[in-house]
Amino acid sequence: MGRMTWKPVTTAEWNDLVELFGPRGACAGCWCMWWRLSRRDFTRLKGDGTRRALKRLVTRGPAPGILAYDGDRPVGWCCVGPREDFPLLERSRVLARVDDESVWSIVCFFVARDRRRKGLTRRLVAAAVAYAGSRGARVIEAYPTDPGTDQPDAFVYTGLLSAFTSKGFVEVARRSKRRPILRKRITRRAARPAARSGRRPRPPR
Repeated sequence: MGRMTWKPVTTAEWNDLVELFGPRGACAGCWCMWWRLSRRDFTRLKGDGTRRALKRLVTRGPAPGILAYDGDRPVGWCCVGPREDFPLLERSRVLARVDDESVWSIVCFFVARDRRRKGLTRRLVAAAVAYAGSRGARVIEAYPTDPGTDQPDAFVYTGLLSAFTSKGFVEVARRSKRRPILRKRITRRAARPAARSGRRPRPPR
């Protein structure tokens, strides 16, 4: 990889996110709206509808996630925000709240096919922690897969356990054999803003 940079996704980065997600809209048209919608609405909107929904979030702000760049090329995405932004978490028995503490959540990753299994997810975790800290978060949660054996990339969109434990996350609950809840407390040092690139924004499509 070349020089890696990280940017919160605003309207200036929308076209880069579209480029990364490609014609299939990340995972079969999800546009990373799975955690933000009811199952019924997600099924109804999947494709063009979820793309429009994500674009509205980007336009309205704050940024619903961060992009990783290798030089000028967008190569990775991490969806991160306050836990209450993801209603599906609230409806999940396995991922229900541990306590009443205010937390941010890392819920999803999407990495360019030719950059997978090269450590980029771990670097996205660190960048997401920095971004959350810069927005005032002091505790950040994650819900990775603990598969025991290898699984196809499509089934580990929440990240693997090792990607988070290597960055200081610790397990705080486990109601499912393969889906723990992890947390990390964000120190002032970890909350430094993620590096931004000097790229010129493209006009939004």
